[in-house]
This record gives sequence, C-alpha cells and structure tokens, in this order.
Amino acid sequence: MSRRNIIVIGASTGGFEAIQKLVSGLPRHLPASVFIVWHISPEVRGLLPTVLNKYDTLPAVNAFDGQLIEEGHIYVAPPDHHLILEEGRMRITRGPKENRFRPAVDPLFRSAAYVYGSKVIGIVLSGALDDGTAGLWMVKHFGGTVVVQDPSDAAMPSMPQSVLRAVKVDYCVPVAEIPLLLERLCATHISVEQDSNVNMKEQKNTAGTRGRQGR
Repeated sequence: MSRRNIIVIGASTGGFEAIQKLVSGLPRHLPASVFIVWHISPEVRGLLPTVLNKYDTLPAVNAFDGQLIEEGHIYVAPPDHHLILEEGRMRITRGPKENRFRPAVDPLFRSAAYVYGSKVIGIVLSGALDDGTAGLWMVKHFGGTVVVQDPSDAAMPSMPQSVLRAVKVDYCVPVAEIPLLLERLCATHISVEQDSNVNMKEQKNTAGTRGRQGR
C-alpha cells in the first residue's frame, strides 16, 4: 500500500489569493510535498514563499535545481523557470515557454504524473486560458487524483473551466474546502497496483507505436 504524497498546484490570474487561502488552511504536519507554479513576472523574486510563510503552516521556499524533495514542505517554481520533478529531487530549467508562460503549469504536472503516478494530487486554481489542462489529463492518465477550484469560486474561471471540459475530474470544490480534502486524501492508502497497471499500459502503447512506425 502507498499514499498520495505529491501535491502539484497551478494558478495564474487571481491565483495569488487562492493559493494563500489554500495554504493558510493546511495542517502543519501534512504528510506530503507541495509544489506550486504561479504565473509571475520574471522581475518579481521570492514574493510567494515570503507571503506563504506568514501563515505558519508548511515552510515554503523557491525551489532550486537538484534540490531533494522533503515531505512537509512547499516548493515554488522560481520566476522565469520551469519546475520539473524527478525521482526524489527537483530540476529547475529555462526551457521554452509553454502556453506563453515560464514557469508553466503543464511541465510540473506532466513530470509529476510520469514519475509518481497515483501518488499525485493535481490542482488547478484561478487563472486565464488553459495552462494546466494537458498536465491534469496526464495526472489522471497515470492514476493520480484531479482537483479543480469551482469556477464560480474563482476570480478568473478560465483555467478551471478548461479542465472541466477536457478532463474527468475527481473533485470540483471552492478553494476553502481544498485543505480538508487534501488532509483526507493524503491519509488514505492507495494500491500500488494502480501505478503498475498504468505503467504497463503505457509501455504497451509505446511498444505498439514503435511497431507501427517500423512497418
């Protein structure tokens, strides 16, 4: 048996307030690692972790390249850099912009889904356009749990609405209800068979694609 202990969060316009509300409600000893991408100007440095640490819940920092992942911490993508997850550590890159942004939500979500499978909880909060939709599709595909802020609760509903159109979400709730939901989800054991089944399916699909290309 395993637990959901990788929480990835994406937000854009209106997301600053939503992220604060979510983090302020988290328990101090949440048994998970939290990763946040918020669309922000390259000139603004260190703002979000400084604000989040005022709530005295989980300690928040700007992630750095090669940093080891610790449970009970919040890691924020630094301005003008993508945040990517590997097994046990983070990578910070200046790869191409995605959905017109760097950092973008999708690279974080994709990497988390591929490496951690059903241990992942993916969350999209307030924002414009559709960054995070493709990433949440990957989270769902690899057995993770998908959470979306209720569009009626979001300052900018476009990102949540885009997810709802494209992905079969597990929970669509106001942001004030997400901390308690996360506490419950992280305390619930999951079967590692979910990861095995999804990975086997992915390998078969890849093998089939290679076979067709070779003909």
